[in-house]
Amino acid sequence: MVSVAVLGSSGGIGQPLSLLLKLDPRVSSLRLYDLKMSHGIATDLSHMDSNSICEGFNTDEIALALKGAQIVVIPAGVPRKPGMSRDDLFKINAKIIKSLALQIAEHAPEARVLVISNPVNSLVPIVYETLKSVGKFEPGKVMGITTLDIIRSHTFLVDVLGRKAYSVEKLRSAVTVVGGHSGETIVPIFTDQKFYRRLRDRELYDAYVHRVQFGGDEVVKAKDGSGSATLSMAWAGYSFVKQLLNSLHLETGEDVHPIPTFVYLPGLPGGKELQQKLGTSVEFFAAPVKLSKGIVVEVEHDWVDKLNDAEKKLIAKCLPILDKNIKKGLAFSQQTKL
Repeated sequence: MVSVAVLGSSGGIGQPLSLLLKLDPRVSSLRLYDLKMSHGIATDLSHMDSNSICEGFNTDEIALALKGAQIVVIPAGVPRKPGMSRDDLFKINAKIIKSLALQIAEHAPEARVLVISNPVNSLVPIVYETLKSVGKFEPGKVMGITTLDIIRSHTFLVDVLGRKAYSVEKLRSAVTVVGGHSGETIVPIFTDQKFYRRLRDRELYDAYVHRVQFGGDEVVKAKDGSGSATLSMAWAGYSFVKQLLNSLHLETGEDVHPIPTFVYLPGLPGGKELQQKLGTSVEFFAAPVKLSKGIVVEVEHDWVDKLNDAEKKLIAKCLPILDKNIKKGLAFSQQTKL
């Protein structure tokens, strides 16, 4: 049984994510933290007839929220609104994430840390740099959640090809997403190239890629100023946590793979090989990884050898943007004191 802490549990992502986690029979303790409402949300969820104990913790109770947590999920921060750039989002959320990382280092140094808050490309490096500065960073335990891009790649492929002809379940193994978690750093790659050829032959490939890369804008526009993707992001976050829970419950020596996540490449087996194959010094990248006991134990890189020419061009466009995003996060963490 596993103790999970959700930092930012009262927000648009935090509430549905907490609901999904409360439903999972493998979660024994669900600990909800936020600046307000967390006690009420925890009480509400605690009335559900599922196995986990659910407790809420407010501003000055973060140490209690984190105590004993094996998985810490961070959806904390403000959502993106119309007219708000990811740079605007960064300035607000970077301070929040650094503060939470320091708390995790002190009160839950052994936890797996899953970053949902945006912009992931810059915030995961902040968590890395903050934990490293206090000697608490373990490469396999810090992961940026890019799962929503993968989920969109499946959904949008079915939209293009037709739901009468295909189900989402059948196409989940046809495409995945690597790179980062914003705009052109989001790179869909086809694990089944026949679907790429079908889109290309029907001149639908470019539109498909654009929709996967900028699908978040659809939600921001449709919500007309009231927020960004929350329900789908909660589902994506839970989908990733579920993989970690699967991994934690396997016998020693077994692993779960491949599941893309945004990780620190130089610190992980296979990470440097991936950098070499991509021809880059970029240190953070979302790639398929192997999980063992809820920890990333290897970054997969064989997929690079199977890229088609269009995907290689997308990767080439992604890398310099991603590098800039990463350096921005590292610079903030190094220069900002809380």
